[in-house]
Amino acid sequence: MVRSNLKEIPHTMTVEELKRALEPWLKDRFQANVKIYDVIPLTGGACQENSLLELDVQDGPRKGSHRLVLRSDRGSSLLASLNREQEFVVSRAAFDAGCKTPEPFFYEMDEAILGKSFSLMEWIPGKATGRYIVKDNSLKDVRKTLPEKLAENLARIHSVQPGAKELDFLRSPEKDPAIEAVHEMRSEIKSLAEAHPAMELAVNWLEKNARPTDQLVLVHGDFRTGNFMVGPDGLHGILDWEFAHFGDRHEDISWLCMRDWRFGKLNLEAGGIAPREDFYAAYEKASGIPVDPFLVVYWEVMGNLRWAVGAAEQAERHLSGKTKGIELASIGRRVGEMEFEMLRLIEQCNK
Repeated sequence: MVRSNLKEIPHTMTVEELKRALEPWLKDRFQANVKIYDVIPLTGGACQENSLLELDVQDGPRKGSHRLVLRSDRGSSLLASLNREQEFVVSRAAFDAGCKTPEPFFYEMDEAILGKSFSLMEWIPGKATGRYIVKDNSLKDVRKTLPEKLAENLARIHSVQPGAKELDFLRSPEKDPAIEAVHEMRSEIKSLAEAHPAMELAVNWLEKNARPTDQLVLVHGDFRTGNFMVGPDGLHGILDWEFAHFGDRHEDISWLCMRDWRFGKLNLEAGGIAPREDFYAAYEKASGIPVDPFLVVYWEVMGNLRWAVGAAEQAERHLSGKTKGIELASIGRRVGEMEFEMLRLIEQCNK
């Protein structure tokens, strides 16, 4: 799934405009008067804008003070990502399966309310910053148990399988996930303006070494350090479901092991937190299903190829003059890093 095609989203409302729009909308949802006291911008993801709403529900079963996160598309969003309704339904399925994720409250697809679709979920404490999680001294003890907690939650995510009617919208591969991903990557590589021999080598290796998936499961799609909230008292929740789909469980495990998500702790291959073998063991204990180390590396090569293709596409947007920007140019410079990493992994497998 290449995540680089963008669509434009309307500008952000002022705080007062947002309050005036949301209070009556929330009244209908809570079936009670609602007063929003504060709106606090939060750090968002690559394509999402998040704000903390501090509010009071004045009657009914939810009476009392609440802290909810308003989640909407920022200035641009990625076409491959789920919309607010879909993300809401996926996170609800994971929440109901026992995954530690913020409780989803409401969603709205009518853009007349805020000028764009949005959803509301429970606010949870902690920080998701990668360097904080892997390096901060206050988390020294937390990091000892974090791999086990993450593995338990990933196993609960993977317990959700195709068949539930409410998840029919999720992308489910028509062919085996590996074969479908190879075909998608080959098509993306052909569309690039310049030749990339390293990408061609990687996609050929991936096609030759593809193995069938044992079982389709709900794949988070972005399970990594930086997408879960952690504090000195432990793991608070898994975030960001916009790339969820049905696929191979090893895809999620490999994404956590990607070099980019270690934040300087390169020797701790599972998210900069633990050796990958320790995470494999924790996942096997939690899920009762063996981890195939080769398949993890296979999907890790695939992940680096996806990164490389996406970075090349961003560079082409800048170089063509269609959307010039220093961020696009800097992302484009990283193509070589991803190519080197996927070739290193392939060489390691071929020894």
